[in-house]
Amino acid sequence: MTELLAPAGNMDALMAAVANGCNAVYLGMSKFGARAYSSNFDEETLREAIEYCHLRDVKVYVTMNTIVFEDETEEMQRQLQLINQLGADAVIVQDLAVLDYIVNNFEDMDVHCSTQMGIDDLEGTLLLKELGAKRVVLARETDIDKAKYIRKKSGIPIEVFVHGALCVSYSGNCLMSGLIGYRSGNRGRCVGSCRKLYELSNSRTGKPYGKSYILSMKDLNTLEHVEELKALDSLKIEGRMKEPAYVANVVKTYREALDGSHPDGNNLNRTFNRTYTEGYIFGADRGDVVNVKRPNNYGYPIGKISGFYRGKYEITLSDILNQNDIIRIDTGSEDVNLSVVKLYGRDGKLINSADDKCYISLKEKLSVGDIVYKTKDYHYYKELENNLKGEFRRFPLDMRVYAYPGAKLVIEADGLGCTYLYESDEILGEAINVPTSKDQIIKQMARLSDTVFTLGNVEYEEYNAFIPVKLLNSARRQIVDELCKAKINSKKKNIRTPEKKTGITFESGKSYITASVTTREQYDACRQMGIEVIYYDNIIRRNENNYEDMEGELLIGGYGGIYRYRDSNPFVTDYSLNVVNADSCHMLHSLGAKRVTLSYELNRKQLHRLIEGYCEANGGYPALEMIVYGRAPLLVTRYCPLKVSGLCGECRKNDYEIRDEYGSFPILNHEDCTTTVLNGKVLNLLDEMPSIEGVEAFRLSFTTETAKEVRDVVRMATGKLSGKITESVFNPDKDTRGHYNREII
Repeated sequence: MTELLAPAGNMDALMAAVANGCNAVYLGMSKFGARAYSSNFDEETLREAIEYCHLRDVKVYVTMNTIVFEDETEEMQRQLQLINQLGADAVIVQDLAVLDYIVNNFEDMDVHCSTQMGIDDLEGTLLLKELGAKRVVLARETDIDKAKYIRKKSGIPIEVFVHGALCVSYSGNCLMSGLIGYRSGNRGRCVGSCRKLYELSNSRTGKPYGKSYILSMKDLNTLEHVEELKALDSLKIEGRMKEPAYVANVVKTYREALDGSHPDGNNLNRTFNRTYTEGYIFGADRGDVVNVKRPNNYGYPIGKISGFYRGKYEITLSDILNQNDIIRIDTGSEDVNLSVVKLYGRDGKLINSADDKCYISLKEKLSVGDIVYKTKDYHYYKELENNLKGEFRRFPLDMRVYAYPGAKLVIEADGLGCTYLYESDEILGEAINVPTSKDQIIKQMARLSDTVFTLGNVEYEEYNAFIPVKLLNSARRQIVDELCKAKINSKKKNIRTPEKKTGITFESGKSYITASVTTREQYDACRQMGIEVIYYDNIIRRNENNYEDMEGELLIGGYGGIYRYRDSNPFVTDYSLNVVNADSCHMLHSLGAKRVTLSYELNRKQLHRLIEGYCEANGGYPALEMIVYGRAPLLVTRYCPLKVSGLCGECRKNDYEIRDEYGSFPILNHEDCTTTVLNGKVLNLLDEMPSIEGVEAFRLSFTTETAKEVRDVVRMATGKLSGKITESVFNPDKDTRGHYNREII
């Protein structure tokens, strides 16, 4: 059976999800979850959540899908021990260190690999299966045919997102919030930098193409494809930041679809949405997945401004409008948002609702033809709120009742997969007039409306015994309590003794310079300057799946690439694997990585602790590479901002950038039509290189530089590293954000 997996940002949302038919929920604690700004759960509420769900045969997955710095390792391990002790079914992870600790320490708690790991191919799935994962959450960019292929060939359960907010970037491959907003998405603190207004312009000519929400994705909606999605194991709804009514609405709609009924898909419009796309999973065009007009709740159209009458605006309706609904009126410039406190008929009298024409009074200037959208349906929300709690289904409680005069009342009870033998303290008497009948027992035992049970089969033969009603009620309550306790405690929580790992160490020798380049001119310039290790046509980017046979050393950015080339090519792992701790380094070295490139999100203290932790655990140094120069990739996306602007193909003729009030961000287009948005400021840590210990290779990352600029940077870097240059003579927009000068907040 395909699982319906629902978000739970708090206990109310969790109960709404369960009441409307989910099979599992995912939730986070205050640390290490990718939604740091949702209410989240502490030890007490997590215990409550797990018990509540398990009683109803609903699984609980805890998100720990952020990167984990070295000084947080012990805290991470303690939290996992607690989660296992409380009986969670699985943990959703991004960091290899978290995956490794779960696999090696807990027998009965599964690892699910988060979409943050960017898995969109069979090779990456097989690698994570090999490492101990029990489920993979595919990247949102994976199409349905490929997802089904991966499921068939890998033999591991596959989970996909089917509804809710989308990231414009490949998940886990976005540094935009962290580097320009100082709130890291890989730490669960995304500030939604992609939801801002930006202006697209030609960076050669300066020609602007207007301001819009050019990076703001529509919401995903795959309701029409549920039958095809049943080929996969778990359908995931996004929304841990959403209100309980939203969760109830979406879960209810998808539950009905999964169960074979035909839900009204329009109901999804009646709670939060940014308009919808079927997403890359069902072939949405990469130029038609954003809503450039509005980044927040869009609502749905219900009419137009059709006139002005007696000081009030007339609305001609295509759908019902009620008092207390919230509407948005699109004026073509600024929206007008209001709660409909007063609604009028043509005669000027107040009315409660209208479905043809109505009138509203407001100060703002509107025009005939302005479209009216409903963003909150008051009555529908009330209906949803009435279904936020309750039982989606109840479980049969079977009983065999033994009642003999002169003996105790004995009841064998079966429910929730558990058995309980009840035995009364008092002795039953013989009936004076009429013995207790089976119907009387059923009547008392069926009073289960405040429980998760419904009365199933009851076996009872009369032997002239009298059973007091009070005793039957007490027996029923005790049976229910004991079966619930047995169900809650039935989840196994075994731990295992981890195997001792083999120490992998490298000699700490003299550091050297490497370079990654974008153009042949940059490559030639690096060669001219004597750089021996250059990444150009030997780069296997993350989310690049055409794994052709290659020669020599490779720079690999994704797990699929590691699986494909580890037995054929020496390789270095790239920044996109988000390595920030010693255990992740060790795992990548054990998979064959010659060097491990560090995340952009490390600072100096964290680097020192990583190296210190690695040496303590392994008796020697890791082999590390670190990017010290270049425009950091803020995000990597399958979406094309040029195509949505009517400029498809122009990337071959011109260069483009997006701008906000603080600066500009160059757009780097790739041959496969994916896009990288670069930081407008250049990361420049050349001065710091001589003081950074424990790093084998310092990388210069060239993207938009000319050949002359490349030579100048290489000359400065090699001089700094050798100690021949001590004063800075080259300082291109020096910006140290992303490395060493700050703590990640």
